[in-house]
Amino acid sequence: MTTTDELAGVRYIVDDVDAAVRFYTDHLGFTLHSNPAPAFADVVRGPLRVLLSGPASSGARATPDDSATPGRNRIHLVVDDLDAEIDRLRTAGLPFRGDVVAGPGGRQILLTDPAGNLIELFEPASR
Repeated sequence: MTTTDELAGVRYIVDDVDAAVRFYTDHLGFTLHSNPAPAFADVVRGPLRVLLSGPASSGARATPDDSATPGRNRIHLVVDDLDAEIDRLRTAGLPFRGDVVAGPGGRQILLTDPAGNLIELFEPASR
């Protein structure tokens, strides 16, 4: 895992990335952090980073089909070595939802907490 002083992000699945960026930056005081592809952008306000994932993003594609209603958002935790984390957590008997999904920004997998909430473990393509 990364150090505890690294920001954790919250991912929101959105229908229109550009409209979401305008909403957060124009109305809520966020600044655009990055927008590497039309399918994804992230905005920051103070210590909060919101990852805005459109339908074509790897983040949206990694969401299980049965999670298409509100509540499919999840905590996004950056890890240095996704495969090692998966091995460590599977050894501990923790449940995953789906397989690793790769996209231009990196690789990810979804873990569930005891209540079934989704936690995304994400390894960036490059740091």
